[in-house]
Amino acid sequence: MMRTLFVFVVPAALLMLVASGCCTREQNSALGGGSAAASAKSSVYRPDEIQWKDNPPSLPPGAKSVVLEGDPNKPGYFAVRLKFPDRYIVPPHWHPNYERVTVISGALHLGMADTFDKANTQTMPTGSYWFMQPGMHHFAWAEGETVLQLATIGPWQINYLNPSDDPRLKKQQPSK
Repeated sequence: MMRTLFVFVVPAALLMLVASGCCTREQNSALGGGSAAASAKSSVYRPDEIQWKDNPPSLPPGAKSVVLEGDPNKPGYFAVRLKFPDRYIVPPHWHPNYERVTVISGALHLGMADTFDKANTQTMPTGSYWFMQPGMHHFAWAEGETVLQLATIGPWQINYLNPSDDPRLKKQQPSK
């Protein structure tokens, strides 16, 4: 009886300590990883505590992100949230590793093709989950502000089918 009580009470007490904010953590930079959070034994992220970073360099302008766990640039598990504004478009691309995505809020329209075609998508509403094999060509657009959680194995890469869609290759326009 005492052993059974210990098995249930101790983990519950530890969970309450973590949830109460006793444990501190630092957040990773947007899709860059590399902070103390990657080595933390546990972390709690309440929605009002998430510190979104502007525009990961691998995505078109307008997106925000936060690394919740791990380092997307290194081998191993990681979890990232991405926030897209209404009508945000991710052009056709592919990833060399599996992609595993959950829609936290909003709706993402997902298409499986080499060219962007808004009419050739399926709607992934809040709560949807999908995974794709490495190399699967796909694109997406957001309806309303949309938050996704990408939780998979790194290193994470995005390879645009049309190099002109890759924001990392676009040159800065001189200011007038």
